[in-house]
Amino acid sequence: MFSKHWALFEKTDSNFWYFIHSSTTRFIVYSLSDSSMDIVGELKKGNRRAIARAISIVENNEKEAKSIVKKIFKNSGKAMKIGITGPAGAGKSTLINRTSMELNKLGYKTAVLAIDPTSHITGGAILGDRVRMTESTDSGTYIRSMASRGSTGAISTSLRNSIRILEYAGFNPIIIESVGAGQTEVDIEKVVDITVVVFNPNTGDNIQTIKAGLTEIGDIYLINKSDLPGSNQLFDSVRDFIGMSEKNPIVMMTSAKSNKGVTDFAKKLQELMKVKQKTKTKEEESRLDSELRDIVLNNVKTKVSTMLDSSKSYTAYLKKVRSKKIDPFEAADKISKGIV
Repeated sequence: MFSKHWALFEKTDSNFWYFIHSSTTRFIVYSLSDSSMDIVGELKKGNRRAIARAISIVENNEKEAKSIVKKIFKNSGKAMKIGITGPAGAGKSTLINRTSMELNKLGYKTAVLAIDPTSHITGGAILGDRVRMTESTDSGTYIRSMASRGSTGAISTSLRNSIRILEYAGFNPIIIESVGAGQTEVDIEKVVDITVVVFNPNTGDNIQTIKAGLTEIGDIYLINKSDLPGSNQLFDSVRDFIGMSEKNPIVMMTSAKSNKGVTDFAKKLQELMKVKQKTKTKEEESRLDSELRDIVLNNVKTKVSTMLDSSKSYTAYLKKVRSKKIDPFEAADKISKGIV
């Protein structure tokens, strides 16, 4: 139905989606509701309509979500995942656009999941810089924006399962761009095989001013917008402060705008993917452990919250706390003893 020139960007509700054309920058809305479509079967064929619908289902936790995941789970965990994060304004979107094209030239079939801030009005993803990624759709890249929905980190059930959907549809590698602010930048390392941290000269020469955590997670550190003044100084600062650490990450310079250094960056990613493939099974086991714990803890939290809503004991202790007859910690201890 849609050519490779059309890229999915934003869901307006359960039935309608924005598409944007890579050459004309025109927006158009299509209805994609089709309950009769064999989503899993179409996913295997790489049907982009099915991919869009399947990701929507898991993102919104619709009733079909668990069924889809159950059918595709056995075939998951093999695709390489590349996380690209860094401060806002570092040029991540343009860099990803160029890099995905270079990776596709190397024989890969790349997909991008861009985690965007959540719109307080619609609850959907704010499109932000996705327009800058449209050029890469001509080479077969699939692009999808996902709302962060206030999550404190990059790891969520919807993100993990969206990755599985793209993997089942034949995409490898899968690039995940973080929202570029807060804990998401650091947490993204927990769900990807390779972490890339992007800086630009506007960050400043003093690398110590960069958020704690970013200096520890990267496999590759990029000084993007390297055509701007101060790039060499920042490169030296990053190399001295980060490059000589025990992890010994790669430090490179790129300019996504002029495409300088992007080919070398893509080739370096290719080299790293081959290296990481050797330990991927063990890493995947660790991630599944983390995922299972998250799901169990979330289920327990939901059940406990429901119990408290109807608990007379909780209501009684709440009244005591409000009247200052007992402090919250003592009340919580007594309530907890009645639950566990």
